[in-house]
Formats: sequence, structure tokens, C-alpha cells
Amino acid sequence: MSRTRNMTRGPILTQVIGFSLPLMLGNAFQMLYNTVDSIVVGNFVGKEALAAVGSTTMITNMFVFFFNGFSVGAGVLIAQYFGAQEEEKLHDAIGTTMALTFLLSVIFTVVGVLGVKPMLVFMSTPDDVFSDATVYLTIYLAGISGLLIYNMGSGILRAVGDTVRPLLFLILTTFINIFLDLLFVVGFHMGVAGVAWATVISQMISAVLILLLLTTTGEIYRLSRRDLRIDPHITVRIFSIGMPAAIQSVITSFSNVFVQSYVNHFGSSVMAGWSCYNKLDQFIMLPIQSMAMAATTFVSQNIGAGDYERADRGTSTTVVLAVSVTGAIAALLYLFAAPATGLFTRDRSVIDAGVLFLRTNVFFLMCNTVNHVLAGALRGRGDARGPMVIMLTCFVAVRQTYLFLVTRYVANIPILVGLGYPVGWTACCITEVTYWLIRRRSWKRKNTEVPL
Repeated sequence: MSRTRNMTRGPILTQVIGFSLPLMLGNAFQMLYNTVDSIVVGNFVGKEALAAVGSTTMITNMFVFFFNGFSVGAGVLIAQYFGAQEEEKLHDAIGTTMALTFLLSVIFTVVGVLGVKPMLVFMSTPDDVFSDATVYLTIYLAGISGLLIYNMGSGILRAVGDTVRPLLFLILTTFINIFLDLLFVVGFHMGVAGVAWATVISQMISAVLILLLLTTTGEIYRLSRRDLRIDPHITVRIFSIGMPAAIQSVITSFSNVFVQSYVNHFGSSVMAGWSCYNKLDQFIMLPIQSMAMAATTFVSQNIGAGDYERADRGTSTTVVLAVSVTGAIAALLYLFAAPATGLFTRDRSVIDAGVLFLRTNVFFLMCNTVNHVLAGALRGRGDARGPMVIMLTCFVAVRQTYLFLVTRYVANIPILVGLGYPVGWTACCITEVTYWLIRRRSWKRKNTEVPL
């Protein structure tokens, strides 16, 4: 039985939900990798270890987000060829994508490991956290190829509508990760090194599983050895869509390193509280990310099929659905902020800081929902530069200007630093909605779309 999903026909809401739910669950299990690390070290090692693991998230995100931008470009192209039923071009795109993935995995590993200490110094990492952060980050980046290969393989499956089997792989490897976390930390007393090794081993297993699936499937997207070549034309197409998304993600993540440096000035308790908030924030982002990916795939397949009106209706439906889901989750987390933060630590000062950040920011994530879904839809149409410019302006320039001014001329206190995120989200939401409406009118008037 075919596991692909053709989103060019059928009820729009049903297609979006059917695509998003397995993807959301898959993202949740993938998020559990680092979250379980934080829970284990927070409860069995100490708050300094928790702060060390949490403070490295911004650095690892720079590598992962850049690669995910490349994945977006590949996914859009593959989805368009799949929607247009152009099998030869589909194979060329998949083969080029995986060949580039193997090459980038090597580059990211070398650059990442060599840059660990300079990046931690740049972030003003405190002395009581520096050693653990160095150990965790070095091991994590040495094994980052497993995560990159899995992400790209699952991205190929998403482009053809299959979100179920990547979910099953993640469920399996998440339980492996939990078992290894407890074994290495509680059983072998390996500290932060234990959770790092547990994560790397689990991610390598998921990479092997996704490669086995791609190379043994009977579907039209099967990857063979002869497909593994870098086609110059396909590469240009992938990077023309993916590079703006990658640049935007990396610079935004790099900007968040500055946000982390502001937080670091408040000491390890506030750092750990910020880490707890960020872990919970990542879970709130799950429906946002999942539905943004759904918007990208839906729009890409329908543009490939030439149904532009359906692509627009799918975008509107996805925005409304995503905002509704995010609002409901935000309300629950606001009410249960203390128990949620308490999952990571028993330290009262850390819980208080986490609750402060969570309740200050959580409802503003509905603005961020609009940002990501519209950006996903725009990329699905081949417009990657617009979202890049808007998000860089708001997430970097506006956010950093706010933090600079408020900490120097108002007050350097945790709540005002935490508000740096909502300020950028809100500015981006207003700008991106305006841009989307202008572009939509332009597309309808000219009746032109990005060709395959």
C-alpha cells in the first residue's frame, strides 16, 4: 500500500490535519531527545549541568537550522516534482539532495567541534557551567551527522506526503535515548557526557533506519546508489529556495546567542530557568512547525499541479488551524507553568525564573504561528527571499535593538530581557501578513507562478 499523500485533491482541512498530526508527534519525539537530557541532568546531576545543557541549545540550533533551510529548498522542489508527477526529475532531486547531505554532514562535524570553545566564550558562559557545556557540545557536534541525515531523509518523505514512518522511527529511538540517558547518568555516573552520548547514539540509529527505508522502498522516490550524484541545475534550484531560509535561520539563531548572553549575566539559576522555558517553548512550537511544513508541502504540490487557488485556500485554512491549536496549548501552559517547569528541576529559584519567562511570553507565540505558517506557504510558492528579509529584520534587528535599549536605559532585569522574543514576533507578524496580502494580490493579477 502506498504511503505517499497527494495533497492536490480531497478536503483541505482533512489533508492538512492528516499530514500535520504524525509530523507533530514526530517533532515531539525528536524534541524529547534534548528535553530528556535536561530532565535527567536537572534531577540527577545539578542545576549547573542543567544550565550547561540548556545554554548550548542556541549553538546546536545554528547548525541544525542552517541544514533545515537547505532541507526546505529540497523539500519544495521534490514536492513540486511529485505533484507534477515528473518521476525522472524527482529522482534527480532526491539523489542530489542526499549526496549534498553526506557532504554537509562532514563539514558541519569538523567546523562544529573546532568551534566549541570559541562559541562558549563568545556567549559569556559562566565558569561554573563552562566545563560541562564544553563536554556536552563537543560530543553532540561530533555526532551531528546522524541528526542531519535523519532530518533530510524524513524531509524527503514529508515532501511526498509520508509523515507516519518517520514518526515510528522517532518513537523507537526516543525510548532508546531515554534508556541510555538513565543508564549512562544514573547507572554509570557519566554526567553531561552520558546524556550527550545517549543522544548521539539514538540519532545515529534513526539515520540508519531512514536510509534503509529510502533505499529499499518500492515507491517512486526510492534512492539507489546511481542516484547519488550532485546535479548542478538541481543544486542551484535547491539553494535558491533553501539558502534564504537557511541564512534566516542561522542569523536568527546567532542573534539568540546574544539573547542567551544577556540571560547569562543573571547567573546559573536564571540561566537554568531560561533553559526550562526554552524547552517548553520548543514544545509549543511543535504545532507551529508541523503546520508550517504542512503549508509548504500543500502549496508546493498544488503549485506543481497548477492549482493556485487551492494553494491559497490551503494557506488560509492552515493559519486558522495553527493559531487555534497554539492558543489552546498556551492557555494550558500558562495555568500549569509551575508544574511544567518543575519537570526539569526541584530548585525553587530555577522554577520561579522559568515560570516568569513562560507566563510572560507564551501567548505571544500565536503571532509567531502566523509568521511561520505564512513563511512556509511563501516558500512553497518559491518565494524564500521575502520571509528571510522580514524575519531577519524583526527577529534580529528589532529584537537586538530592543534588548540593547531596554537593558541600558530602562532596567536590566530578567522579565524585560525575556520580552525580547515577543517584541520580534509581533513586529514580524504585522509585517508578514501585510507582505502576504500584497503578494497574493500580485499573483492573482499577473496569474504567474514560479515554473518547475
